[in-house]
Amino acid sequence: MTSNPIFRASILWGAVVTAGIAVLGGIIGFFVDGSRGLVSGLLGAVLALLFVSVTAISILLANRKAGTDLFVPIFFASVMGSWIVKFIVFLVVAWLLKQQPWVNDTVFFLSVIAGVIASLVVDGIVVAKMRVPYASDVQLPGNENKDD
Repeated sequence: MTSNPIFRASILWGAVVTAGIAVLGGIIGFFVDGSRGLVSGLLGAVLALLFVSVTAISILLANRKAGTDLFVPIFFASVMGSWIVKFIVFLVVAWLLKQQPWVNDTVFFLSVIAGVIASLVVDGIVVAKMRVPYASDVQLPGNENKDD
């Protein structure tokens, strides 16, 4: 048993919450700065969803090797690699968007921050509510020969 159900639920609920942030950020951005604010709010929400999902997706992909001798190095390489890629991509995207006249920096930034905070809350709720056993392949006393 892997943690796949938790990460799938995290991606699903993260997408739902981020869609709400995109709508709210777009509306607020529109009232703050017209179409420029609308685009900035939507871009911030999309970027937040993309970066939050990358880690969960990398873990889901690494979990395909669960139970093999290479699982641990593949898992850590996948997670650390995705974090490094996210960091570099975020810096490049933020730098490129900051130079664009059609982006409101404040609306974009607040939308990204709202998306990241919301995804952290979603992840916490999903982990708290999911039922995943702490250990697998455990034989309880009195059940030693039930599988044989």
